[in-house]
Amino acid sequence: MSGLNSIIPQRISIVLATWCPHCVPLSLENARKMSEGLGIPFRVLDIDHEDQCKIADELVRNYGDQSEDYLIPQVFFENRDGSVTHVFTGFSEATDVTKKHWDDFFQSDFYAAMKSGR
Repeated sequence: MSGLNSIIPQRISIVLATWCPHCVPLSLENARKMSEGLGIPFRVLDIDHEDQCKIADELVRNYGDQSEDYLIPQVFFENRDGSVTHVFTGFSEATDVTKKHWDDFFQSDFYAAMKSGR
């Protein structure tokens, strides 16, 4: 956990598509919950909106789980020092799998450390 000291998120970005059941409402609600828990804003980058898709593609390409047809949702911390930390990628299996991983994320030492830094 030594690298956590440098992670000071100032915004959460979630890359999603409104038609994706792993994204809406499941991950959108969890990104909102994370935003509220950390006391920072979040933004939605919908891959079906051209202007948002360009930003989303750049985040995923540079910091996320990149592939030609990448998985969504993906969630990133945009940190105070200008760095970006990839914190979550959804799953292609049933939405219950993505929900379980969100539950695990909120119980993780990583998330606890982020909350305690606020």
